[in-house]
Amino acid sequence: MDEIRQLLTSTGAVLEGHFQLTSGLHSDVYVEKFRLLEDPVVLSRLGELMAEPFVESNVNVVLGAAIGGILLSSVTAKVLGTRGIFAERVDGTLELRRGFSLKSHERVLVVEDIVTTGGSVSELLGIVKHAGAEAVGVVCIVDRSKSGVDFGEKTVALTRLPSVSWNPEDCPLCKSGKKLKSRGRTGKI
Repeated sequence: MDEIRQLLTSTGAVLEGHFQLTSGLHSDVYVEKFRLLEDPVVLSRLGELMAEPFVESNVNVVLGAAIGGILLSSVTAKVLGTRGIFAERVDGTLELRRGFSLKSHERVLVVEDIVTTGGSVSELLGIVKHAGAEAVGVVCIVDRSKSGVDFGEKTVALTRLPSVSWNPEDCPLCKSGKKLKSRGRTGKI
């Protein structure tokens, strides 16, 4: 068992049931990232593991998405000796706020906690492109997708945990009457 899977198991981060994911899809498995992020020792180790594949990439900025990406961008940036910033959702769209910006010459590493469809990462890469900066890669803790998501950049998943997901109208758990669990700030997982 790889180190990340051991951390997921030991922290109780992998939950089973009937969940609505941020993507809107339903799944029978949910990864509660905050079980990992609440422990400063584990968080620090995640920063080391996320930075490792990009140590020689001359990263100037590490960019994540609020909320988990705030912590991940900071600890990864610390290891790389650069700054960590984050984007926030404004009316459903990720934007740089709080005076954060990217310059056209900067080399940006995008960090993410859990990837299912890759929507948030694609939005972050759009922010990088719009600023004229260069994406050097993407790194996530867990890739839940069936066969990996192609972002068109070097992509590293610390572990893969392929999980079945369904559109709500096709969800067999809904059809069987299993109660949908809501978690997280949006009521979605």
